[in-house]
Amino acid sequence: MKAIGLFLREIRIEHTLFALPFAYVGAILAARGIPPVGALGWITLAVVGARTAAMAANRFLDREIDSRNPRTARRALATGDLSPGTMLWASAAGLALLLWAAWMLNPLCLKLVPIAALLLLVYPLCKRFTWMTHFVLGAVDGLAPLGAYIGIAGRVTLPALLLFAAVTIWVAGFDIIYALMDVGVDRAQGIRSLPARFGEASGRVLPIALHAGMLLLLAGAGILGGAGRTYFLGVLSVAILIIYEERLLRSGDNIFVVNERVFISNMTFSVVFLITTLGGYA
Repeated sequence: MKAIGLFLREIRIEHTLFALPFAYVGAILAARGIPPVGALGWITLAVVGARTAAMAANRFLDREIDSRNPRTARRALATGDLSPGTMLWASAAGLALLLWAAWMLNPLCLKLVPIAALLLLVYPLCKRFTWMTHFVLGAVDGLAPLGAYIGIAGRVTLPALLLFAAVTIWVAGFDIIYALMDVGVDRAQGIRSLPARFGEASGRVLPIALHAGMLLLLAGAGILGGAGRTYFLGVLSVAILIIYEERLLRSGDNIFVVNERVFISNMTFSVVFLITTLGGYA
């Protein structure tokens, strides 16, 4: 049981709460109401499988980088508490779960699995080559609402693509804030991140602009997708999130404290947005 707990902590299973509510949002917009329970179950398994595969691959590929960073040096692969093979098996199992869930949803979902798998496994390598890595991570999470929409509708539409774009820049925004904790270490190790490349000020300004873009994209998805009125209360909550983040980033507080608050506020936002989307069809 201890090993299982350690593994779940390593892959940050709680981070599924970022992608899963937006996957349900995609499904609700596609169905224009509450989707079939069975389909929601397969969507849930697809998100869990994809998230597990991505995080396990990340931990495996970054184990040496993590061991050289004081903030991450106590991660289980860096310390040897878990073997690299554990993460390889976990990544394979996650991909298998994703493949099974996509197969049970519809043929188009199944055809798109190779694209999703490529993004999931390539993302951890991107930080070695490009500061655009934040947007690759965002695209990985953006696949959740896009895939869920396709899982219900069986086709790709403009509202689905707008949801994908919105989640992509949303996640990229708070991942840039996350990277502020490692600017010095990243530069020393040659790790690419936007703050390491363009300076800490960029990491405090660009996320706000990205989240403003998310607001517009979500509004567009709701209008074109025929969302109910309460959906737009969720869009309004983006403005509240932006104001809160801007004050946090301007406060001068310890960046580790700022990141903890950004994490909690964004996770809360994703749940609120799901509730307001659902309320439009209640």
